[in-house]
Amino acid sequence: MARLDPAALAAWCNGRWQHMPQESITGVGHDSRTIQPGQLYVALRGPQHDGHDFVAACFAQKAAAALVDAAYAQTAPDTQSLLAVADTRAALMQLAQGHRTTSQAVVVGITGSVGKTTVKELVADMLAQQGAVTRTRANWNNDIGLPLSLLDLLPDDRFGVFEIGMNHPGELQPLCDVLQPDHAILTPIGPAHLEHFDSVTAIAKEKATLLRALAAPGRAVLSVDDPYYPVLRSACDADVIRVSLSATDVDYAGTWNPGADPFITVKEQATGATYRYPLPLPGRFMADNALRAVAMARSLGVAADRLAEALRNYRAPAMRWREEWVGDILFINDAYNANPLSMRAAVDAFVGMEVAGRKWLVLAGMRELGGGERQAHLELGRYLARSAWGGVITSGAMGQWILEGLQEEVINAPYPVYACADSDAASARLQRDVQPGDAVLLKASRGEALERVVEAFKCSAAASSIGKD
Repeated sequence: MARLDPAALAAWCNGRWQHMPQESITGVGHDSRTIQPGQLYVALRGPQHDGHDFVAACFAQKAAAALVDAAYAQTAPDTQSLLAVADTRAALMQLAQGHRTTSQAVVVGITGSVGKTTVKELVADMLAQQGAVTRTRANWNNDIGLPLSLLDLLPDDRFGVFEIGMNHPGELQPLCDVLQPDHAILTPIGPAHLEHFDSVTAIAKEKATLLRALAAPGRAVLSVDDPYYPVLRSACDADVIRVSLSATDVDYAGTWNPGADPFITVKEQATGATYRYPLPLPGRFMADNALRAVAMARSLGVAADRLAEALRNYRAPAMRWREEWVGDILFINDAYNANPLSMRAAVDAFVGMEVAGRKWLVLAGMRELGGGERQAHLELGRYLARSAWGGVITSGAMGQWILEGLQEEVINAPYPVYACADSDAASARLQRDVQPGDAVLLKASRGEALERVVEAFKCSAAASSIGKD
């Protein structure tokens, strides 16, 4: 576990201790429900809750100290170990930046519109073949999650692998200032968060902030297949490792081989060697993610024959292409997030899967697309018309647009299509029509709550089993 010196913490954030702890802090957390003995609790003010309301509860759980606003500290018992600052959110970033300067770990930063968490996990697993690694907790990639993850860095860590994200212009620079990346990977750029940007090119330029943060001898993995490769390349003064699933004159040329046991072959230009790696998930998107991870791991010295093990052992995070059987129905829960790029990638991967029965789509809205949201959903619906389905069910108002686009292309669909008001109605509709052996893809932005579809199936399965031997 991390051991943080209380005096250093105060110096890093310009804070003032009230009753400074005499022993090291053993970690940092911001959720009173999960705070551990010996940790520093960070009291954050948000739109729903004020973390200061839970300081007492954290001390009851044996927290070593709490990071609080100065105004709170003035009225708190003087026996409590409180680190008082002007702004706890800003102080959290300062703590992480200070801790980062003490680490000798080689830090890899990852950003992009899709695939950040998958690539982060793959790279971290691969680098773990070389030494100790700290990685982003789950997908904590904003100005709260990144510093909390960085504060997990341990003295003997050889590597740190962290993702950073944004949804507004200007958000990546302060994250990069804290991260101080040695190397970078850019995942595909697409129309995510267009509500706050005037074009996808503007998104690419914001993502390129990570590349501009690299100092010599840093390296960046970029795919020449990406439409915004020229924008990214022009922003990068560091060495660029070029990858591609289509071009051959690159540093790492990959060939995706779909099927029941998908794999990727990778030709390494520097050595002329070609390697074959298993893919833990179907779809071209997984081949693309794996190729970027392989390129970074190889550039950092991981032996080629060690990478296959990391790929074989990969397990998808919750709600990211998580395959789960409920009775005789296969659910693929990919409903953590969605944008036009990731939606099409998921649909394509689902098309390529081999299943015993029919394939059902249960889709809902893609959020934060701004004025172009209706058109984006219509275009997705038209894209769905390229394939045959067991059935298509949509949820919510934006889901209705998806169905409209589909029905523009397929006037009388030879399979059932339903527009439902919400995820509960979608689940009820699906339960009436789905059959043993069928597979169901759930895909939408997180706020659409499509995970409730599979949860309802679990409840129904449990209820039907009551009283049976």
